[in-house]
Amino acid sequence: MDSGMISKIQKAKRYAEEPERITFESFSVSFKGDHDTYHVRYENGHWTCQCLFFLQRGLCCHTMALERVLDSMIKPQAELEQAVNQ
Repeated sequence: MDSGMISKIQKAKRYAEEPERITFESFSVSFKGDHDTYHVRYENGHWTCQCLFFLQRGLCCHTMALERVLDSMIKPQAELEQAVNQ
């Protein structure tokens, strides 16, 4: 393996240990719940989920679980709105 590739692998490992470098702006996932698989989206600070609970309340266990998993990689809605208004 050449030295350039070794350097990139080392940098990738370092980046992976610093998740605060990553901020998701949008993505969609299939979330396998206990009863069904749901399509969950995150776009510009807003969550959507196909489950009935989300449709009724605007949040659900699927979106909350993803917030925990992604922690520092998702900006809170207030922070996104502030960045847009500047």
